[in-house]
This record gives sequence, structure tokens and C-alpha cells, in this order.
Amino acid sequence: MANADDIMNRPEPARGFFDLTPDTLRKLLKDWREPAFRSKQVLEWAYEHGVGSYDDMSNLPKLLRRRLTAELPLYTSTIVSRQESSDRTVKLLLGWPDGATSECVLIPDAERRTACISTQVGCPVGCVFCASGLDGLQRQLRPGEIVEQAMRVRRECEPDRLSNVVLMGLGEPLANYDATVQAVRTVNAEWGMAIGGRRITISTVGLPRQIRRLADEQMQITLALSLHAPTDELRSQIIPWADRANIAELIDACRYFFDRTGREVTLEYLLLGEVNDGSEHARRLARVAKQIRSNVNLIRYNPVAGLPYRQPSSATVQEFLDTLITRGVNAHVRRSRGSDIDAACGQLRRREQAGET
Repeated sequence: MANADDIMNRPEPARGFFDLTPDTLRKLLKDWREPAFRSKQVLEWAYEHGVGSYDDMSNLPKLLRRRLTAELPLYTSTIVSRQESSDRTVKLLLGWPDGATSECVLIPDAERRTACISTQVGCPVGCVFCASGLDGLQRQLRPGEIVEQAMRVRRECEPDRLSNVVLMGLGEPLANYDATVQAVRTVNAEWGMAIGGRRITISTVGLPRQIRRLADEQMQITLALSLHAPTDELRSQIIPWADRANIAELIDACRYFFDRTGREVTLEYLLLGEVNDGSEHARRLARVAKQIRSNVNLIRYNPVAGLPYRQPSSATVQEFLDTLITRGVNAHVRRSRGSDIDAACGQLRRREQAGET
């Protein structure tokens, strides 16, 4: 497991095309003595048309295409592994030039096509039920690497349109705050991926200061708080970072987020068999949820090899849901996807590291 000093002292990965904004691309091309309209052409090819190579940008001079290829890679990742489920969920393991790997997922559901993307290589949080943090944090992802995952997933959608992006993959987005916000702005921008703010979700285990800072960004995105327990004592047992802020502090920060943005907060609750799925847990969760404008998203646990946790029965899940609803909580159960592949966060990456792919 890497420590904080190791991560801070590692050389930063080289930037790629998706790290750029229109302003920085314009400046780069100006320095190359290219006309101002070239930046608009390149952005349109990359985002609107979604080409996979500069060679496909047919109205650019060949010499410019060669220089861009040599000095500013369009896609810096390679697809190390691809899995497709019987329900059409697709999981990609991407390899970066420094040898790091991260995961991204296409989740199709009726008319919706969602990209679930990562913000870090590994995860520093270490939730006891999750494969993502078993080996700790390797490094932060650059803004362009976060965007590139969404673009990779968008290419998997074709000819359908990518409709939603959720930052719920490997890592804690708010622990890579600046890169996460820049990536979200690119995903949202008309010049970028043009995904509406209300169709973008950032999931966090709960960093109150960063939640407040995110609220002040005034982006119309959804905030999802990974609560997973209705009491501080139980939450600390399953989420090591829970000791950094109690539930009352998190709810206060989420209330601030709603007051600043008008956006209802989603409370994510992973149901672990005989750990947090009892009737009393549901009643306590209802009391927490009703303190703010929120909805509760119940998630059946997707078992991870080597971990002792199991999925609760369908009857237990239904009883938990009914308890919330009868207490006036807006709650639903997230449909499980990709059960026949390594769909849970970190599973495919760990399998590849173990040489099992």
C-alpha cells in the first residue's frame, strides 16, 4: 500500500488531449502558429464526432495531425481487458502509460446509458466490503484520464447516446477534488461531452469541507453520499474514514449542498447480509434520511472473493424498503447489473493484478 509521501513524490503522468480546455488548446495551437479556428475543429472532432485518432480529423493538415499525435496523445489509455455481461453491462480495465490501471463501466438500463468512471487508481478509504481499496491508493487520476474513461464508455454505446455519468468507480472523488471538478466541467460543457448537469453524479463517503466547497461550485449535479449505516458506531466499523466526520456533520454538509444548489441528495445504502440490513437499521436510517431533502438508494451487495460479506435475501431487502417507505422516505432498490462478470468496483483490476484475466 502506497503512503501519502510516495504518492505526492511520484512524477505526474503526461497530459493528454482530454486534459485541455478550449483556452489551453487555443494557446497551444497559437504557440504552434496554427490559425485560431483549428482549436474549434479539433474539439468538434474529439467530442462531437468522437473519433479515435487524429488521423480521422480529415480537415486538419497532415503535418498538424502528425504533431498532435506525437506531442498530445488523444487517447492515452489502452484497453487491458473487456468484459460483457448477459444484461449488456460492459466493464473495461484501462491501462495507463505508467502501468497504472483503472476501471470504467457501461450500464445500460432501458433508454438510459450510464458511464460509471473512476477518479483514483485504487482507493484510500478502505471500506471493508469493497475490492477497490484492498491495495490502497496508487495515485490520483488526471482530469483528462477521468474524462477519457467516459469517452471510452461512450464509444461502447454507439450507435446509442451516452446519457449519464456517475463518478462511483475506483477512488474517492472528493479526495481528488480539483481533477474531479475539472473533469465534471468537461463532461458537462457544450464544447465537451455535453452531458447535462442533472445527469452527472458524484459519489462520496463523506468529506464535509469538500461537500460544501462542491456546493459553492454551483454545478447542477447530483451528490450521492455513501452512508451504508444509520449510526456512527456501525459506520466506523465498515468505513474507516467514517471517523473523520460523524453522521450529523455529514447531514449538515448535505443540507448546505441542497440550500446552495436546490439539488436533492441521494443517500447510498449498501445492504450487507446480517450487518446493516435489520428492521432497526431501517428505522434509524429513516430518521436520518428525513433530516434533509433526500432519496435513499438501496444497493444489494455484490460479493467479492475473499471477503466475508454476503448479499441479503430478497425478502430482507423488500422488508427494509417497506420500512423506509411506510415512514415517508423516498426509497428504491437499485437494480443489480453485471452479476456474471467482475462488476463490483475493483474486482476486474484485482483479477488482472493476480494474473487471472
